[in-house]
Amino acid sequence: MQVLWGLEKGFVNDIVSRLTEPKPAYNTVSTIVRILEQKGFVAHKAYGRTHEYYPLVQKEVYSREYLNNFTRNYFSNSYKALASFFANSENLSIRELEEIKLLVEEQIKNHKKQKP
Repeated sequence: MQVLWGLEKGFVNDIVSRLTEPKPAYNTVSTIVRILEQKGFVAHKAYGRTHEYYPLVQKEVYSREYLNNFTRNYFSNSYKALASFFANSENLSIRELEEIKLLVEEQIKNHKKQKP
């Protein structure tokens, strides 16, 4: 999906060409794209036996739904637990934690402005 969002539309060859090494086989990518189509994420326009695929779901919508499902399945539907997990992660630098803190503080200000 990442590649297809970047392309906006493309053939399987276009998708394969944008993937990093080691590139999967053409048939593997074709199968994945068809599965995404069956799930309603992708559609195609046929040119004879060739198909040009395009996303039906915007990246932001997909990301939000994915994060909601991820939070529900792995963090008991608690964004606090998710944030705690990342805050305790050794993979985050102090700078990244500070940037996250600023983002959260900004959202708190915005929410307070919206609610009298």
